[in-house]
Amino acid sequence: MPVECTHLNDIKVTNPREHVCGDCVKLGDAWVHLRLCLTCGHVGCCDSSKNKHATKHFHKTTHPLIRSIEPGEDWVWCYVDEAMVGNLAAKRET
Repeated sequence: MPVECTHLNDIKVTNPREHVCGDCVKLGDAWVHLRLCLTCGHVGCCDSSKNKHATKHFHKTTHPLIRSIEPGEDWVWCYVDEAMVGNLAAKRET
């Protein structure tokens, strides 16, 4: 049965401003995949990456939703509900 996420109305950002993990860049580290915070637009590295900056951002801010910004991926994860809660493609810039 799908999880009912009450945080979907909190989405404010759908497009990343950058396609790098700025926190990893500052440390001189690499990342595996990138995740976009749908509340503030922070781009962080995934949990398969050494530093797990996307999850660290959640723990610091409690912003509940991220989406993958990897090519061909548009899934949305809710940290609070610990579940995939849908898909959200980036809006095309006009």
